[in-house]
Amino acid sequence: MKQIDFKNGGTLSNILSAALPMLVAQILNLLYNIVDRIYIARIHGIGTAALGAVGLCFPIVILISAFTNMYGSGGAPLFSIERGRGNDREAKSYQNTSFFLLVSSAVVLTVIGELFGKGILRVFGASNEALIYAMPYLRIYLIGTIFSMIATGMNPFITAGGYAVVGMTTVMVGAVANIILDPIFIFIFDLGVEGAAIATVISQALSALYVLKFLYKKDYAYRLHLLNLKEVKRSLKYIYKIVALGTAAFIVQFTNAVVQISCNNVLSTVGGDIYISIMTIVNSARQMMETPILAITEGTSPLISYNYGARRYDRIKKAILIMFVLDLAYTMGVWLFIKFSPETIIGAFSNDKTIMVDAVAAFNVYFSTFVFMIFQHSGQVVFKSLGMKYHAIFFSLFRKVVIVVPLTYILPYAFKMGTMGVFLAEPISNVVGGLACFTTMLIVINKTLKKEEKAQL
Repeated sequence: MKQIDFKNGGTLSNILSAALPMLVAQILNLLYNIVDRIYIARIHGIGTAALGAVGLCFPIVILISAFTNMYGSGGAPLFSIERGRGNDREAKSYQNTSFFLLVSSAVVLTVIGELFGKGILRVFGASNEALIYAMPYLRIYLIGTIFSMIATGMNPFITAGGYAVVGMTTVMVGAVANIILDPIFIFIFDLGVEGAAIATVISQALSALYVLKFLYKKDYAYRLHLLNLKEVKRSLKYIYKIVALGTAAFIVQFTNAVVQISCNNVLSTVGGDIYISIMTIVNSARQMMETPILAITEGTSPLISYNYGARRYDRIKKAILIMFVLDLAYTMGVWLFIKFSPETIIGAFSNDKTIMVDAVAAFNVYFSTFVFMIFQHSGQVVFKSLGMKYHAIFFSLFRKVVIVVPLTYILPYAFKMGTMGVFLAEPISNVVGGLACFTTMLIVINKTLKKEEKAQL
């Protein structure tokens, strides 16, 4: 089991050693939902309608991810900082506390979803016709909540511990299973959307089991332990710090759900169910193309956190610069591909030719400022990696709640832009919110590191 040396290894090699396996893991993780969408869109006679209906479940899926990210993204940087300081006992406490939070939250979220799922979907804009496909999918999908949260929430700790390849493998196990099981349950067993959900739950369970097998190994330095009630009371300080830092990651996902709900509500009014299907395709493509950005930034995060704890500030500055250059090169290439060949991407998610013209127009608007996404991601991950929770929380709220959500309503109605107004809100936020976040990060980090360097003298 090869472990990444965050202390002495080369900065670029460390980033790539963490980012490349994470990239594979992120891409494979996307397959849990995207493969479902691709197959669902091809169910004879009901594909487009079923795709739109399942798209209405995405805000709930995102909300579950929000809690997962709160504990995973909140605990892993603190785990890395303590590792950098040489405090292995403290590092292990952050890991075990995060695990307890993941398991307990999963149980609560599953119960809430099963009891109130139908009402929640109606609030999200589901019509009676859409509920026919959305409810069966949601009820089955929720069964796998605990598996999904364990697998996704504990993976950042595996990567932060230097075992990026293991983290990749945990996701690969589930993703490969999902690719194989989806067509079997959807088409061979003729279970439709329910089959897609069953395949996903089984796949998530396999990923979770692989994660637990690794973390419970006797020779693992930070062997996992599920806290009992007495230990939970003694871990309140860790819970506070994890939740405080993880709130930024939670808000990112939570506001994504709010944006999705807002988009679905407006599109159902100004465009109808067909535009909800188009938005589902757009979001699927965005998740797919955004994944390498996340892999690069999140792959850089443990390196920044570890060296901040070890007080090696030159390595932090170098890591930030390399991260930004890698992200810029990638986003420029993808933006050019989207600009000249949107039909290729759309065709990967739907073979319905009747929506192609409207989908291309939506793509051209939505992804017009794709390059600017790196400013938000880079700024956010640096704030999170250094434990600057308030900055991370503010810019998470600023881009989505202050910019995207209001524009989603203002542009279609006040400016009479119809459906295109909904798709335009995101690119505007990429420019305004992204530049604000990145500029602030440069100023704040420069001051912080100079202060830390003076304190060392």
